[in-house]
Amino acid sequence: MASQPDIVSKRIYEPVSPEDGQRVLIDRLWPRGVSKAEAHVDLWFKDIAPSTELRQWFAHDPARWEEVRRRYRAELQANPDAVARLRQLAGKGRVTLLYAARDAAHNHALILLEFLDQPPEDTLPTG
Repeated sequence: MASQPDIVSKRIYEPVSPEDGQRVLIDRLWPRGVSKAEAHVDLWFKDIAPSTELRQWFAHDPARWEEVRRRYRAELQANPDAVARLRQLAGKGRVTLLYAARDAAHNHALILLEFLDQPPEDTLPTG
């Protein structure tokens, strides 16, 4: 039986740590006020981020959280190559998903972590 991937998340504005492992930025837009040198990003994985339309619709409104969760999960299910790439990277060691959102309780990294915590066959569309 395969072990669960070692994936965590944190804001890109938090200090870099040796425990971060591979640092993967999962935002479509580069975070404001962070230089590429100080970010220490190993991979800027725009393809795993929510669509521009979903990001703009959400507009950081916690009242829209459940619908954002549903829509982003659907986007992830429709993007199996990107999900597989992230799982493969995590199979090689710790991966830290980096995001810029201020709200630690309502951001796409949490949805992505939840999605990746399921076995791959459970994340496939049914029908």
